[in-house]
Amino acid sequence: MALVTVKPTRMDTAIADEIAAHTDYELEDAAEALTWGADEHVLLALAAAGWLYVQLRQPQVRPVANHVLTVSLMTAVLPHILKSVVDQTRPDRLTVRGHRHGVPISGRARDAFPSGHAVHMGALASAAGLLPPAPRRLVRSIAVALSLTRIALLAHWASDVVVGFALGAVVERLLRPWTLGEPRGKRARSRTKA
Repeated sequence: MALVTVKPTRMDTAIADEIAAHTDYELEDAAEALTWGADEHVLLALAAAGWLYVQLRQPQVRPVANHVLTVSLMTAVLPHILKSVVDQTRPDRLTVRGHRHGVPISGRARDAFPSGHAVHMGALASAAGLLPPAPRRLVRSIAVALSLTRIALLAHWASDVVVGFALGAVVERLLRPWTLGEPRGKRARSRTKA
């Protein structure tokens, strides 16, 4: 039994109502296919495969591989812990019109908060800060787009996605000193000097 019940905001409800009224099967099918790119099972498998590859072939980037794997594991576990404490009904459980327009039924009915997919994508967007500018922008754009699929599918309220994304970014930043040996604020100081 959850300790806290979270209600959607008026903005959440307005966004979900607009999606339910204006979506169609093609949009929902596309969002459902794309959302797999942010699924914890897919991301954990990719992180583990990348970690193994680096251990065998590119030992010079082991700290980064360790960081990505650790962040992936943490962002896979954290949403489950939070969902066990927080109850929030998913928007797809509150619409009939949306289902007539192609909205699928998502996971457990009361597990809307936070969006686990968005937690993963927030961490990915934050970790992209370690990349040069062009790939950083690409990774961050993809992370935002994949997070938005959760809103389009009415699997989560917009606020679930925003909070999840921010939470993922915070987790990634908090883990950097331990996984990368990077003191807090080091990157920020080095950027201001440049």
